[in-house]
Amino acid sequence: MPLSPDIRWIDTPAALDAACAEVVDAHVIALDTEFFRENTFHPVPALIQFSAGGPAWLIDPLEVECTEAFRQLLATGPLKLLHAASEDLEVFAHWAGVPPAPLIDTQVVQSLLGDVPSMGYQKLVETWVGETLPKDETRSDWLKRPLTQTQKQYAALDVVYLVKVWELQREALERHGRMAWAEADCAELVEQATRSVHADGQWYLRQRQLWRLSPRQIEAYRRLTIWREGEARARNLPRGWLVHDRVLYAIAEQLPENRYELSHIEGVKPGLIKRDGDQLLGLVAEARHLDDGELPNPMHSPVAPDFKKRIKALKKVVNAEAETQGVAPEVLLRRRELEALVTADLDGQPLPLPVGWRGERLNTALGQALEELAT
Repeated sequence: MPLSPDIRWIDTPAALDAACAEVVDAHVIALDTEFFRENTFHPVPALIQFSAGGPAWLIDPLEVECTEAFRQLLATGPLKLLHAASEDLEVFAHWAGVPPAPLIDTQVVQSLLGDVPSMGYQKLVETWVGETLPKDETRSDWLKRPLTQTQKQYAALDVVYLVKVWELQREALERHGRMAWAEADCAELVEQATRSVHADGQWYLRQRQLWRLSPRQIEAYRRLTIWREGEARARNLPRGWLVHDRVLYAIAEQLPENRYELSHIEGVKPGLIKRDGDQLLGLVAEARHLDDGELPNPMHSPVAPDFKKRIKALKKVVNAEAETQGVAPEVLLRRRELEALVTADLDGQPLPLPVGWRGERLNTALGQALEELAT
């Protein structure tokens, strides 16, 4: 039967600071958030939960702003525990201005201890503690006040079990000699959370049909996605509300020279033209007027024989090492990283080999696999 945690509600700065004083000397602090993000770019925090193994504190961010004491608690001091942390890190960055650090993501840890790379929280608790947690409030309206006792109980359970799970996961990591793996991967999560501008410049690479575009079209699409990311953030609108990826792709594909041509592209609505048409056309014009030497390399077709042959050889290496380590292959290298290796090899460029513990286990075999194909 799930625990019945001692729940403490926080809706004043004084109460928040008092709670921080109680846990500042703890070894670990479990964190979680509930947020709303249907009509904004930035997540709207609805609840912040934390526990050091005793009471579960629930912060009402609709009533209390982050205090300096809580900001310091997040940024320094005890180890912070989160599960599937990526969106929670955005919440903390937006509400508190800092990411939690040092950080352990129990989902990342689990991916290093077994072959399930994205285990959910309920399954994690069941696996390690043997308790079945309720799922009734998964889709609750967390912005509505007052919260029900059932909602508070659900939110509290999201943090009180993290401490218990981590104690057992930590023992397993140490037993397998993988503590350094977990620390490195979780530190990278925190670093990624602070690189939003850099991430804007990489968004275009998510487009799976990029290889169908010419270098000039690719450059147009890159510029369009960078603009869209910055504008969505500045206007605090969901990306799709501003302009969908598929529409930006179509604009890059057509390279329109004026509003008339822009208006005939599928998905381009009059409101977009009126509001942002000149900006979009200006970005396209910039790409159109670049010298050939300033354009990116053409993308290789993922269905071309040379590409497929290299992907197959690299996947064989990764799959073999994954089986040896008892983890899912994508924990070692994701598809996008494999494709980047193949692209660099076909272009005669230095290979973007993995670093850290992954590189130690993969790089020699990856290099050899590609060399064998060249002979």
